[in-house]
Amino acid sequence: MEGPQLLQPFFLLFAPLHGLTSAMKKDTLFKNATLNEDFSFNEQVAEVFDDMLERSVPCYRQVMEMTAKLISPFISDQDHIYDLGCSTGKPLITLASHIGNDTINYTGIDNSQAMINKARRRAELFTTSEKINFILGDITSAPLKPCKVILLNYTLQFLRPLKRSQLLEKTYQALQPGGVLILSEKTISHHSKINRVFIDLYFDFKRQQGYSEIEITKKRETLENILIPFSIRENLKMLTDAGFPQCETFFQWFNFTSFIARKDQC
Repeated sequence: MEGPQLLQPFFLLFAPLHGLTSAMKKDTLFKNATLNEDFSFNEQVAEVFDDMLERSVPCYRQVMEMTAKLISPFISDQDHIYDLGCSTGKPLITLASHIGNDTINYTGIDNSQAMINKARRRAELFTTSEKINFILGDITSAPLKPCKVILLNYTLQFLRPLKRSQLLEKTYQALQPGGVLILSEKTISHHSKINRVFIDLYFDFKRQQGYSEIEITKKRETLENILIPFSIRENLKMLTDAGFPQCETFFQWFNFTSFIARKDQC
């Protein structure tokens, strides 16, 4: 094959990261029943975050793969893609691997130093390209260059409601005509019985992933004050209020939903 290879094959990004860790470290943070701290994206969380995501977010891999396929028709050579709240860098690097266009520029931004450190180490393992960069910064205030795609994967839900609207307006302004925003969030239903069933089914999912009752309870308690989900209707209204004329859901698993919003071409 001529030219430098940008990334390892797509499927390898979900394999154990030899050289970073011998295997994806298992999330056991909440086995300690006396843990009373609020959830934070610290060094401990960064070490197990990949496992935490795959065992806590239903259909996580499938949504990432769907995202890669979904945005492909909207991008061209030299375009710029942002991942706001990029965590350990896996979603952005996976996306780059699937797209396979070494002219695209990718930037991940996160306010956790531990997450950014891990993202940069991962990038060193999977690419020699200088077109994939990870920046430490606050996504609500970090400047954004004109871009064609912005990812907000399970990030908006951690911001205060007023900050969410402001961030969506900022993404709309940064996107070039015809650009798209991909938003994935934990959601709620305002119908109490349906919402309760969704939550129960989600806890069943976590049990199937090997989490104990103590882990499920403690994780829920630590997230109670910092993760505030909106309904599908509320998320769609925020998107339209931010200026997006085209908004659709493209995936839903009970209380987890993914959206695509597109800026007008002109």
